[in-house]
Amino acid sequence: MSGHHPEQMSEVEARARALESLLYEKGMLTPSAVDAIVDAFEHEIGPLNGAKVVARAWVDPEYRERLRANATAAIAELGFAGTQGEHMVAVENTPEVHNVVVCTLCSCYPWPVLGLPPKWYKDLAYRSRVVLEPRAVLKEFGTELPDEVDVRVWDSSAEIRYLVIPERPAGTEDMTEEQLAGLVTRDSMIGVAPALVPDRR
Repeated sequence: MSGHHPEQMSEVEARARALESLLYEKGMLTPSAVDAIVDAFEHEIGPLNGAKVVARAWVDPEYRERLRANATAAIAELGFAGTQGEHMVAVENTPEVHNVVVCTLCSCYPWPVLGLPPKWYKDLAYRSRVVLEPRAVLKEFGTELPDEVDVRVWDSSAEIRYLVIPERPAGTEDMTEEQLAGLVTRDSMIGVAPALVPDRR
């Protein structure tokens, strides 16, 4: 994202930065170790949970309805719950509607199903622009939508967090639930990208 404007660190962020620096100085932590942990939670551990939720919704219509009716409870059925995931709402992409999620105030994000938020999600440029010009922002992510598709932007908060159920790719009718989960990415569950198609994995 372009147009980044640095923001003042919160008290918690400042304390975390100070603690991290101290651990570096004492030789108890290395930058590469921190990067590896963050990368795992951002791209692997957390998003895998959400991918399992979406794959189940794709193959089980009754589960999909429970997910849409009470996402917090439906997600907990699969064992994914906890802090930052107490008040979940699932919104479903269709050929007529495309959903995308933002937190305009800070970076509220459903950690139990998506892991750590990506850097761009917390960026002021994304937080402000996706509300005003969602199609332009989606295009920057490589997602171009026909004019007739209704783009809906959902603003996460401390009270409510959103999970996008991306459209199931065509040609996946014979795939197992586990294989389908491999097509679901973090970005597709935020709504800035579609799910992968089998020949692009």
